[in-house]
Amino acid sequence: QVQLVESGGGLVQRGGSLRLSCAASGNIASISAMGWYRQAPGKQRELVAVINWGGITTLADSVKGRFTISRDNAENTVYLQMSSLRSEDTAIYYCNANIRLARDVSYVNYWGQGTQVTVSS
Repeated sequence: QVQLVESGGGLVQRGGSLRLSCAASGNIASISAMGWYRQAPGKQRELVAVINWGGITTLADSVKGRFTISRDNAENTVYLQMSSLRSEDTAIYYCNANIRLARDVSYVNYWGQGTQVTVSS
């Protein structure tokens, strides 16, 4: 069984910073892409950032220059460093990963439970 456990969310003032972490656990053989999505009230879930095994990243236009995604492959952990936060960044942030378990040949997509980020003005 795979678990993605997020941490680091909370309340921050506009212009502030937060760092989210997501650790994957279980009988994991390998993880290809890891990423972060977010969902604000009344809106659809959207991609924030994704990083592949080799460290190549993709970020949403709305967060470029403010957010950075990184990962520690040895720890099966992905990070999202968020700076210059705006009120429109307020959302539940979800970790996502494509994971291949030991003895499996294919990758399965998993989601974390989500962590709330609230930016106050």
